[in-house]
Amino acid sequence: MLSNPWIYLALLALVIIGVLAAIATKLLRQLKQQTLEQEQQKADQQLALQQHDKKIISSVVIIVRALKEEQCDIAEGCWRLSVLLDSLKLSQDLNVQFPAIFKFYEAIKHMPILAARKKLDKKSRMKLDFERMKLEAEMVDDIRKDIELLHQYANERNSMLSEASA
Repeated sequence: MLSNPWIYLALLALVIIGVLAAIATKLLRQLKQQTLEQEQQKADQQLALQQHDKKIISSVVIIVRALKEEQCDIAEGCWRLSVLLDSLKLSQDLNVQFPAIFKFYEAIKHMPILAARKKLDKKSRMKLDFERMKLEAEMVDDIRKDIELLHQYANERNSMLSEASA
């Protein structure tokens, strides 16, 4: 009779171990599923960032070509390039790689454009134009060097992004 309670206890222990093992297995499966979902979300997010950057880099290439072919004013080109390069998600320190473009933009970004510029009187517009042209003349060589480097960078980056999304 003494052995009966031990048998029942052993059976109860086996049942408890079985239930705990089933719970542990279920939790491990859930963890694995969550991990897979998180990895998929990261991959989807990375792909979205790559697609965003590819679109931006394509625009950069167009503006750089326009600048090189003198179809675009240096001030407008630097303005647009600075804004575009700042919006890249997967690139960093571009203001260090292309300092003249960013320096020129920083120097002119306070100047009004479009409708705000039209509201200025002629004297104020001429003063701002003179300031911009003077700065442009001082920096044109450095800006052109940055444009050449940026063209190379953009083409390489575009190739990398195309390979990564393929």
